[in-house]
Amino acid sequence: MSKGLWISTAASLVILGLGGGGSYFIHQSAEKQLNGQPLLAVQTSAKTAETALNTQTKKTLKEIIEDSQKRVVTIESGDGLGSGFLYNDQGDFLTNAHVLSGFDQVTVRTVNHEEYKGKVIGIGTDTDIAVVRVPELKKLDPLPVAENYKAEIGDEILALGSPLGLENTATTGIISGLGRSFDIDPYTYTNLYQISAPITHGNSGGPLVSTETGEVLGINSAAATEDSGIGFSIPITSVLQQAKEWSKNPMTELPSLSSGAEYDTDSGDGYGDERDIVAYFYQSLSDGDYVTAYSLLGSDWQSGISYEDFRAGYLNTGSITFGTMTLEEQGDETAVGVDITAEERRENGTVYQGYRMSYTVGYENGELKILHGKGEKIE
Repeated sequence: MSKGLWISTAASLVILGLGGGGSYFIHQSAEKQLNGQPLLAVQTSAKTAETALNTQTKKTLKEIIEDSQKRVVTIESGDGLGSGFLYNDQGDFLTNAHVLSGFDQVTVRTVNHEEYKGKVIGIGTDTDIAVVRVPELKKLDPLPVAENYKAEIGDEILALGSPLGLENTATTGIISGLGRSFDIDPYTYTNLYQISAPITHGNSGGPLVSTETGEVLGINSAAATEDSGIGFSIPITSVLQQAKEWSKNPMTELPSLSSGAEYDTDSGDGYGDERDIVAYFYQSLSDGDYVTAYSLLGSDWQSGISYEDFRAGYLNTGSITFGTMTLEEQGDETAVGVDITAEERRENGTVYQGYRMSYTVGYENGELKILHGKGEKIE
């Protein structure tokens, strides 16, 4: 799936699922109502005392972060991870549809590292939102939602989630733009908030929160590439009604979602056979989703290279195309061979280099992984 599209600023955009790899201040108007009266019209000593009390009991940013994180979770599908947040008292979590990767059962992990099985009870096909239900978490109070929020540029915000798998991360910023719209197949994004709070793969589905009230203002969903400091959040007001409908009437059958990647997600482990995980690996690299690509590697391979070094090795690589793959059974493991062509950006320009690759694929802790790999240039 091509996750990069041009908008008016010519920025390349990516949705931020970490599978395959996502902050607000409410402007206080002078006409805000207090007990039915405009704030500036309050002159009595009693009202002055009430205002002082409200100011005194206002939560600090640290308190808002601490309270919010108790209701923010990491969501793992068979292909990667993203974020989500508790939005009602039924144990229902809002997230992005692309985080779920077509799975109807996911793992939900809380701030205390407790894990639960979550069931997808609603998912969009054009709109990138979904609801996951965890009955065991009904006991938790949900995050408050700003149902009547009207954004203004400069409103201060807080983004919560698990960027690059780093759980319980909080970043701050402002709403830096309004009304942004674009398409990232298969989803259409309209009237988004543009935000300056840093977000990346794994933040997808996490809440955008007001630093003034602690209320949810949006769902963090996409970012411009190349560390631009530009992210995008779906306004909660535009999707809340749909989420409530799914919570009231859960889907009995989930729609078939197309992620654009050339691999099969019908089997229980998320792959058709060993060739599909290699195809998925290259699709993730082509999309710049290094977190997902790294997550597909086996533990031995990962122990030999850090994520940072792995990512650095591909920063100058663009799209990767691959030919027909071969399979050779080797006991409990399978050898996958493939010729690829990589777009490589060099000092003297862009070149297209061919490689002959060989991978060992097998199961590790019940999951299909790329255990080892080697290759040589095709001259």
